[in-house]
Amino acid sequence: MFIFVFTALENIGFVANMTGFYLYFYLVMHFDISGSANTLTSFMGSTYLLSLVGGFIADTYLSRLSTCLIFGLLEIVAMMILTVQAHYQKFQPEPCDKSPCVNGGKALMFYSSLCLLALGAGGVKGALPALGGDQFNQKDPKEGKALASFFNWLLLSSTLGATIGVTVIQWVNTNKGWDLGFFICTILTFAGYIVLSLGKPFYHKRAPGDSPLVRIIQVIVVAIRNRSSSLPVNPGQLYEINDKNIASDEETISHTNQFRFLDKAAILRQGTNPEPWRVCTVTQVEELKILMRMLPIIASTILLNTCLAQLQTFSVQQGSVMNRRLGKFLVPAPSIPVIPLVFISILIPIYQFIFVPFARRITHRPSGITHLQRVGFGLVLSIISMAIAGVVEVKRRDQVIKDPTKPISLFWLSFQYGVFGFADMFTLVGLLEFYYKEAPSGMRSLSTSFAWLSQSIGYFLSSVFVELINSITKRFTPSKQGWLEGIDLNKNNLNLFYWFLAVLSCLNFANYCFWASWYKCKSDSPLSQLLLSKVPSGSSPVPFHRKEISMQNVVGTTENGYGISTPGLVEDAAEKQEEK
Repeated sequence: MFIFVFTALENIGFVANMTGFYLYFYLVMHFDISGSANTLTSFMGSTYLLSLVGGFIADTYLSRLSTCLIFGLLEIVAMMILTVQAHYQKFQPEPCDKSPCVNGGKALMFYSSLCLLALGAGGVKGALPALGGDQFNQKDPKEGKALASFFNWLLLSSTLGATIGVTVIQWVNTNKGWDLGFFICTILTFAGYIVLSLGKPFYHKRAPGDSPLVRIIQVIVVAIRNRSSSLPVNPGQLYEINDKNIASDEETISHTNQFRFLDKAAILRQGTNPEPWRVCTVTQVEELKILMRMLPIIASTILLNTCLAQLQTFSVQQGSVMNRRLGKFLVPAPSIPVIPLVFISILIPIYQFIFVPFARRITHRPSGITHLQRVGFGLVLSIISMAIAGVVEVKRRDQVIKDPTKPISLFWLSFQYGVFGFADMFTLVGLLEFYYKEAPSGMRSLSTSFAWLSQSIGYFLSSVFVELINSITKRFTPSKQGWLEGIDLNKNNLNLFYWFLAVLSCLNFANYCFWASWYKCKSDSPLSQLLLSKVPSGSSPVPFHRKEISMQNVVGTTENGYGISTPGLVEDAAEKQEEK
């Protein structure tokens, strides 16, 4: 609950800034349309990219809680600088003919605040999901199910905070001043970190371990050194530490047949002592294999986040020139993203309490459906969202040409926002749970940062696409102006850009399907499900490893005497299920 409350409070400010920065850059800092969009996407991309820094530090040097608090201090300082610059006009640039207009000391203040904010918020995002996941024991069946629910409730907490940010805070920004909005966000973020720190006596804390990068480099170096050695026919002859010598919070990972060339790092040469940089364990080799298997999954979700970036930039600009009246109330343009947030807030409880129990009865999986199936469904919805966005833009522009005094309602954007809200719910939660469960125990902060890494590259790719599309299309348009150039949205071809992203997303989904079917999951394996079904309620299943089944008659027993003594049948069933 400490983590959920913190997430809600911190996200009020973060999401308010994320949705409001575009207009702040455009109206106060005097960037043009594409400059505002690119500055925002570069900031968001940097924020999510720097989550890798937070994840690495949390795994290696500091506890995950300490990492959150230290980076949180940077986030609060950055928001204070933003508040000061928004309050005093002498720190703001004058309008000019060529964007960007900010320079000198004003530019230093502006960009310093953005860099500190990206570093602070990014570092926290890299450590927080793993801190929450550490509170659950995956070896316990009940807590395993609770872990599957944790990421859903984490997203709901984030969504509730974001809803306040894009409504209340954005109303303050547009009606009372950006400085007051930034100040409120600073106070709420500070309160969030107080709540997070109050939970310190209750958290299950994992001590930092060996550097993930060092372990990876060791495997590569030893594999190259042993490149001339022949692999044993029986993988059980590869080097591994006995389970009794492994700490209780660590795990061993069974051998897989993918990337066999890396197995040479686990060959213990005759006369060689088992020392680091001389030989690596099978578990250490498999850790690298897991990361390599994750790379195509990461790459396949990048374009989804490129599409998300458009809804936070160009769609907000669309809303600012549409009819924003709801009765007598004028809806602030940055509040438009509240539409998908409302959908997500309703959908998550339905998904958790209705869909998951129903799917669990069919699939016998704690999460109902696999993480990769959930991500794939989100990718399909993102394609639909971009196609709808193009149609809505055509309708908006046609109405402006027909009668500029009667623009269409802002709520036409609810279609593209609503569908993409569903897509984001399926994809983000699926990726966070996937990376946490699949990652080795010593790399979980770094691994969950991969979800943010995908968003980071997606935002950077958005900036590249905007510049690339403008440079190419201006050669063919009669006006010699790119699809997205200038400050007049009615003279642009934003609809074509949306449809271009929809076509690319279709190709990307086909690519994702290939890699998702190729990936071999570490968790939710057939063997783990079989053992789990043999364990009575109230007892703890014994950890087991695939290689032990092929070498021993008994995998293990619980305190109540349950075990498996038919390894051949289990092995055959596992092989058939994995092939299926």
